[in-house]
Amino acid sequence: MFAVSVLFLPCSGILCLFAAKQCKDFDHLLMENGGTSSFPRFRRLECCFNASSRLGVKETPKIPAKELGSKLKANMYLDEEGWGSVLLSWIRVVICFATMMVTTFVWALIMLALIPWPYERIRQGNIYGHITGRLMMWILGNPTKIQGAEFSSKRAIYISNHASPLDIFLIMWLTPTGTVGIAKKEIIWYPLFGQLYVLANHLRIDRSNPTAAIESMKQAARAIVENNLSLIIFPEGTRSKNGRLLPFKKGFVHLALQSGLPIVPMVLTGTHLAWKKGSLNVRPAPLTVRYLPPISTNDWTADKIDDYIKMIHDLYVKHLPESQRPPVVEDPRNGSNS
Repeated sequence: MFAVSVLFLPCSGILCLFAAKQCKDFDHLLMENGGTSSFPRFRRLECCFNASSRLGVKETPKIPAKELGSKLKANMYLDEEGWGSVLLSWIRVVICFATMMVTTFVWALIMLALIPWPYERIRQGNIYGHITGRLMMWILGNPTKIQGAEFSSKRAIYISNHASPLDIFLIMWLTPTGTVGIAKKEIIWYPLFGQLYVLANHLRIDRSNPTAAIESMKQAARAIVENNLSLIIFPEGTRSKNGRLLPFKKGFVHLALQSGLPIVPMVLTGTHLAWKKGSLNVRPAPLTVRYLPPISTNDWTADKIDDYIKMIHDLYVKHLPESQRPPVVEDPRNGSNS
């Protein structure tokens, strides 16, 4: 037994030194990528097990450092499902909707008084959005960083990616006064909010009827030109279920061609981690709203619509984190990724 112990001690010492080095390398990798962990002791213990397992198992391919950091950040918020955090989230959501009911009722009275002045109702709707959206974000408590704010006040067509209910609150809060929105016609059935949307003279389209949708887009272009308005639209046409960017529809490019307004992309990151579709659990993930410089459309022509869509879609892919970019699809013709 003594002989076995003597033999085991040097081996265990070497194993611990090797494991410690692996833990140090892993910690260094996390620090380089801004990753954090809520359980450092478990992480180090995992490193020890991994170190011992590598002695007899073929090493698996390494995950790129940048991708590893992004995945660690995402999992940190997706795993917060404790009953305490869920209960606190539900309380905040209830307070949010109670607050929205109060502000919506107040502004509905204002809108009714302004029935004869349709475009004054648009501006009052924007003021309602600024106040209500800001209140919602304050109640929910997500830290929000705004970048490129110098591009947020000019008259333009504002576009935004859409992956969470939080996007609506952010858009309400941050779009400039004098901005009209375009939404699906079914929005009128959303309790209180939908009715106020219609009272505020914002635009609706019938997505099931392409002819009617095109005519609605033409009316929107005429309205923003004649009344010196801006426009806000989600170019994906719907909300992404997993946070990844979807293909863009052509509507916003048609509006740009008809109005001559520049396009200001708004890149929203982190909202898909904070509030997932179909859930009432709002996690404390940090959010970023980044305004990109305006894209002039003065020299755009109708025969290059697909090129403009690809250009702006690629711009979003460039500025979104890996977890929100479209999945890479392998090209079967040459085996490369596209």
